[in-house]
Amino acid sequence: MGAAIGYLPASERLGLHYISTRGTAPRLGFEDVLMTGLARDGGLYVPETWPTFSPTALRALRGLPYAEQAARIMWPFVEGALSREDFAAIVAETYAGFGHAAVAPLKQIDQDLWLLELFHGPTLAFKDYALQLVGRLFEHFLRQRGRRMTVVGATSGDTGSAAIEACRDRAGIEMFILHPQGRTSEVQRRQMTTVASANIHNIALNGSFDDCQDLVKGMFNDEAFRDSLHLSAVNSINWARIMGQTVYYMVAGVALGAPERPVRFAVPTGNFGNVYAAYAASEMGLPVAELVIGSNANDILTRTLESGVMEIGEVSPTLSPSMDIQVSSNFERLVFDLFGREGAAVKAAMEEFRKTGRLDMGQARWEQMRTVFRGHRVDDRETLQTIRAIFAGSGELIDPHTAVGVAAALRDDRAKATGPLVALACAHGAKFPDAVEKATGVRPALPARLADLYEREERMTVLENDLAIVQRFITERVGQMASA
Repeated sequence: MGAAIGYLPASERLGLHYISTRGTAPRLGFEDVLMTGLARDGGLYVPETWPTFSPTALRALRGLPYAEQAARIMWPFVEGALSREDFAAIVAETYAGFGHAAVAPLKQIDQDLWLLELFHGPTLAFKDYALQLVGRLFEHFLRQRGRRMTVVGATSGDTGSAAIEACRDRAGIEMFILHPQGRTSEVQRRQMTTVASANIHNIALNGSFDDCQDLVKGMFNDEAFRDSLHLSAVNSINWARIMGQTVYYMVAGVALGAPERPVRFAVPTGNFGNVYAAYAASEMGLPVAELVIGSNANDILTRTLESGVMEIGEVSPTLSPSMDIQVSSNFERLVFDLFGREGAAVKAAMEEFRKTGRLDMGQARWEQMRTVFRGHRVDDRETLQTIRAIFAGSGELIDPHTAVGVAAALRDDRAKATGPLVALACAHGAKFPDAVEKATGVRPALPARLADLYEREERMTVLENDLAIVQRFITERVGQMASA
């Protein structure tokens, strides 16, 4: 860990750099990491050293508005790329339009269980908290550089709509979002496909989310394609996404007594990005007692924690479709730390995983993981039971993903742990109204600004799961827009 922010001289803090998990890509500053997305060696960028907050610095966050806390928490990651005043203004604008004064409010469910509501952004999901910032940062740096970029992303439901909302009509950005055809909720799909902005292009892929994610990585690994279109990413392979998500963990932890009291988090996750942001917050000095992962039937992360072996299975459709994933791309960032930050070892391990579908972490690394992470699988039946129980006990209408996290929290052995347990409410119930209604008999209503969503015209192109076909489609559309 780095020295505490409260005591590290400014000259030594300036210009934090980022390195690839696979060890051979260029060492970059924040601006280039933001614009690059995936590292050129196929790895993911992480901070060269973790900036850490002293207990004094954590206490100084208490009572500040969310945007002010966010600017302080993220500043060490961006320092040297833009002025502190510009960054604070961008962060303030990012959260000004959120639908709750607290931005990410905490709601107590029982004596030591809390819900962290992360659905008050424009698309009603936790992805807004980072992507609204990322869109503004893209625009800021593109304006400075006087250039354009092509943004590509894969989504299992929520990332796509949040990215589109963040980048629609922004100067210099052409965006292409891939989603698995027929494997998102109707609300999720319509939030993407009804955006009429000319710079937004939706691709419905005949395949799974993992197929979408593989195609995005394939585009980044094609250096000629990547360079010709100035490619960048909005998936959580982009470090800026993780950076933006560390904030709500830090804010919640401080609100519940940090640094004097440790906190625990229960996170429903398939791609590992959201819970990795919690791990990042712990590396930055937040006292985190444990991280509980909630998996649905696509339980690759829970199986990894149970056995020490990560093994790809078949993707099964569930009531929590954003977690219907069998390749958790962000797990590589944790692997990097577990392998002692040895890029060559990580590269060999991840290449073997992609080739065989299996990665044995080894006894020592498995035990190291289990000191922080716990995993629980939650099937659709328990998901519905949890939605019903929370509604009966508190009146809250939680969505299926939130229910997976809550169920994992309730199943965890809290008698052996200390501190409050915060379950992440990752989406508004109205994004998955069929499941919520099935569980409770109550159909959650969309907010007024989305009331006409089912009446809006949709725009999307259905494509086969073929890299060449998708690349050709993107190249043609970018060319048409450039000549328009």
